[in-house]
Amino acid sequence: MSPSAPKASIRPLLGLLLLATSSVPAAAAVLHAAGSTTVNPVVVEAAEILKARKGIEIQVDTQGGSTGGISALGDGRVEVAMASRPLEPDDQAKYPKVRFTPVAIGEDAVAVIVSKDVWEGGVHALSKEQMQQIYERRITNWKAVGGPDRRIVFFNKEPGRGTWEVFARWLYGDAKKAPAVSHPEVGANEEARTKVASTRGALSQLSSSWADGRQVFALAITTAPGRAVAPTNANIANGSYPLRRSLFLITNGPARGEAKVLLDFVLSPEGQALVRKHGYLALADLPGHR
Repeated sequence: MSPSAPKASIRPLLGLLLLATSSVPAAAAVLHAAGSTTVNPVVVEAAEILKARKGIEIQVDTQGGSTGGISALGDGRVEVAMASRPLEPDDQAKYPKVRFTPVAIGEDAVAVIVSKDVWEGGVHALSKEQMQQIYERRITNWKAVGGPDRRIVFFNKEPGRGTWEVFARWLYGDAKKAPAVSHPEVGANEEARTKVASTRGALSQLSSSWADGRQVFALAITTAPGRAVAPTNANIANGSYPLRRSLFLITNGPARGEAKVLLDFVLSPEGQALVRKHGYLALADLPGHR
């Protein structure tokens, strides 16, 4: 056998290898979304559906809540921010070159929640004034608002969380005017619910859809003498409950590529059904959107 024979026999194998390699599809681009733990369940389920149908990979992170998501979008680390608060002038000032483009996908409310012992002790509603006094530690025992003789344990949402922003804006008109407090802090909705459920005398802020009426209980807000408004879907939709908020997906400029696929799906009838499934109001449930 001549020395050139082995080289000749390798050529067909190389050709087959190159053909096989060229037939392997390129890895699909990964879409990154980050932000609100309130919006998160909708996006996570939408991501599962889009991966199964279209092969789109969507990675979702809730570190830092709404403000963390907006910052991640501003820094270019994600393509979609999830937010349970509106954009603020400070967001744009921090990232002047970013074209923040928010799209509302539904509506929710912030509930003031209490532990089971407080609820069963007779506290079912608080006024804004009572809530301010509790937040500022001027009321420290539930007995002062008609409840059990028990110390109030306030788990405060981390500043920057959309839930905290809505709560602080309701109490003080502007979240920046909220006084510094020294309450223990909680982050995601699941953490807030778990802490309140497992602590006697506990109170916190939470997305109303996470208040299950078994472990934690949503208080009504006393808006006038004899008028206590609970965070029901009907009261959120008609505007009578004061701590309501829109839920957003935000992109840098109009959504493109996989981000547009995600946004279009969430706004579709099937996606809006997911919004309702997770306890929020779909756009069609709101006045002016019907």
